Amino acid sequence: MARYLDVHPVDPQPRAIGQAVQLVRDGGLLAYPTDSGYALGCALGNQTGKDRIVRIRNLDERHHFTLVCRDFAQLGQLVHIDNSVFRAIKAATPGPYTFILPATKEVPRRLLHPKKKTVGVRIPEHPVVQALLAELGEPLLSSTLILPGEEAPMTEGWLVKEELDHQVDAVIDSGECGTEPTTVVDFSDGAPEVVRVGAGDPAPFS
Repeated sequence: MARYLDVHPVDPQPRAIGQAVQLVRDGGLLAYPTDSGYALGCALGNQTGKDRIVRIRNLDERHHFTLVCRDFAQLGQLVHIDNSVFRAIKAATPGPYTFILPATKEVPRRLLHPKKKTVGVRIPEHPVVQALLAELGEPLLSSTLILPGEEAPMTEGWLVKEELDHQVDAVIDSGECGTEPTTVVDFSDGAPEVVRVGAGDPAPFS
């Protein structure tokens, strides 16, 4: 059964955040709230965790996993960004966007898109995620928690616990979270291409 962590949405309790981070470090899989619905997350080097996300979401090999970063400095270590892209992304973060960019050598090869050698990155605004990332000290390997056959992400912690009790190791519940998935902007060819319109305003990238 998954551990259920009730966390304050604005001022997350350090003890609960510490428990969640320890679970990630120990190879666990976490369901956590973001500014655009729930996500599944594990440590970058956790191949088993990645496989579990693939099974839960019934994903194919073309799926872009997302590296959820605390800040722009962390994001900049993972992807190649030129000046114009830098300005566009900086203006939109933190926020409900995922950006697909060419990966640096810091990113394990198995996390890259097999043909394009790209990866998704994002900096969420949610205080609970920010607290998690600050304590963890590295990005989370993540994917939006959209179940097979559904269009929208899961948004309520108790429902996530009920649905995935034996498939994840912990669920963080902090009440209301975003209800729309992120807006996805693909910069892999240099120019922005909006590939999914979600919670973030696509206008700056259109």
